[in-house]
Amino acid sequence: MTVNRRFLLAHRPHGSPVSDDFSFVEQAVPDAPEGGFVVRNCYASLDPAQRGWMDDAPSYMPPIPLGDPVRASTIGVVAASKSPDFNVGDWVVGLNALEDYSVNGTGGFTMKVDVSHVKSPSRFLSAMGAVGLTAYFGLTDVAKPKPGETLLVSGAAGAVGSAVGQIGKIMGARVIGIAGGEAKCRRLIDDYGFDVAIDYKNKSVDQLAAEIRAAAPGGLDVVFENVGGDVMDAALLNLAKHARIVLCGLISEYNSPTKIGARNLWSILAQQATLYGYLIMDYAPRFAEGGAVMAEWMAQGRLRIDEDVQEGLENAYPAFMRLFSGANTGKLVLKIADGL
Repeated sequence: MTVNRRFLLAHRPHGSPVSDDFSFVEQAVPDAPEGGFVVRNCYASLDPAQRGWMDDAPSYMPPIPLGDPVRASTIGVVAASKSPDFNVGDWVVGLNALEDYSVNGTGGFTMKVDVSHVKSPSRFLSAMGAVGLTAYFGLTDVAKPKPGETLLVSGAAGAVGSAVGQIGKIMGARVIGIAGGEAKCRRLIDDYGFDVAIDYKNKSVDQLAAEIRAAAPGGLDVVFENVGGDVMDAALLNLAKHARIVLCGLISEYNSPTKIGARNLWSILAQQATLYGYLIMDYAPRFAEGGAVMAEWMAQGRLRIDEDVQEGLENAYPAFMRLFSGANTGKLVLKIADGL
């Protein structure tokens, strides 16, 4: 290509992002800097966290500057290099942006990967990337469910949630999933092996809490929280003694101009529970370790990771919004190119 197409953040979204919050531009393909290289992005990960990075608010990562491309994890091929460690043609995964070509310096998070053993390079953005490994380390290192314990997963039909439930089953837990709609709840049971599926739609906190209580009369030993809001409040009303809550995401609040937060925190005190704020970025040095286990589980047929691959960088906005409409049917990935 002779141009670098870029999906830029033009305005800070207020509530749900609209198309005018972004711009799509064509610029010159960048040159490789001394000691660095240029990546031809082939697939980009679309994640709820990107919505938080668009706000000018304190967070674990700085806000995306206005006029910059939307930050995204990508996998691609080194197109030009002045680095002794990266050669043209190497496949690499890292935190880049929604653009055709990204410049990587020597200090950025980028690592080589071998795509010869996967059916698609996009696997390094799903099962063996941040999404799958969020589930893996969140359970094996943080929550540590014991055989026979009860695990509740919110946002259970999503990319992270569906992996969490399956890994929980592998570890011997009884798994309850919360999802929106009959079709998604059916997938939890039929496709992902959950023990119980609960539909949260059109239910009050008290109604949802009652359904959780019926499914887990002994209380919840582990809560893997992806949603927040009413769903989290209902879970907090059903904690077992010394429960562990892994706070991974709050997707119900990302597009809300008014942040509600959790209202039943007293339950954490009463049940002597632990609330853990969890970020996968801390585990980046161990990605190869976790990815190998995930790959083995998939090869054994014990783990199913679905992908929803949307085509074309020019479709970045409607593809991204699938996250918030619930239209995606697996890990949401944007295909940008086939490679060199």
